[in-house]
Amino acid sequence: MDNRFSTLTEVRRVAWPAYEDPKWSDPYRFQQGVAGSLELFFWAWVPFQDFVEEVTGHPVPVYQRIDQAGFHTPLDERVLDDTDVLFVFGLDHMITGQEAQPGEIEALRAFLAREEARLVLGPHHDVGASDDLSVREVEYRHHGDPLVPRQQRFATYVRDLMKDLGVPVVNRYGLRPATGEGNRIAPLSTVPDLDEKGWLNGVTNFNFHMHLPHYAVTSDDPKAIHVLARQPIDTSRPHPFTDEGNTEFNMFLWMPPGGDRAADVLLADSTIFSTLFGADDSLRNFWRNLVT
Repeated sequence: MDNRFSTLTEVRRVAWPAYEDPKWSDPYRFQQGVAGSLELFFWAWVPFQDFVEEVTGHPVPVYQRIDQAGFHTPLDERVLDDTDVLFVFGLDHMITGQEAQPGEIEALRAFLAREEARLVLGPHHDVGASDDLSVREVEYRHHGDPLVPRQQRFATYVRDLMKDLGVPVVNRYGLRPATGEGNRIAPLSTVPDLDEKGWLNGVTNFNFHMHLPHYAVTSDDPKAIHVLARQPIDTSRPHPFTDEGNTEFNMFLWMPPGGDRAADVLLADSTIFSTLFGADDSLRNFWRNLVT
């Protein structure tokens, strides 16, 4: 199972009885392999798309850089010329080798030169990066999701974008957030003094996901990028990151305009926009803040 998504059959078995409605096992509605489980992702993003269309008056198209049939839709002027806010979700397994092409980087630089443009990057988790198999086992026991194997590494493509665009961040680990009453995700630790544009106005929490990336900052320049929200970790489950004394991980970051870049760059995981993992007024406030 390493470095692949679950099949829908595996999802149905592991999450039993959540997917026992006959529609989930109907091959004419959902393929029972990996393609079927990926379709759940697209279903779960629709409420976010609908919400943004209601707020802004503009429909929200979704592109797959490489779709299930192998067709490519690179980031270029066809996508970017009519876009104000661009979300790039990094759900590509590293073994697929999806490298950002020079033309895509050039197109994104032109996009980011526009005032009021906005780029939201969401590289997903990086579970099992260590060559030490015992460390991989500890990480697996920490997140506790049997559908995520001992190694599942994501986002070569978004890592390329971050490197070439000068975004000093790398996605690390897959950390389980702390929870409180009713198994609700613990509130965010925020830094209001740095949140000059009010990205987190009315936002107390995101949604719960069992394995979230730590967005590690790789620059020593405190003005280059701001960590606006950190998420408390479930410290009842050992992990190499908490063994180092960490109790929170970087969850939401903002890179203000600078140099030739007039646009804002933000980092937030793709699961924050997926109703597979729940949505409440706090989360919808966050969605609204990003697109208005």
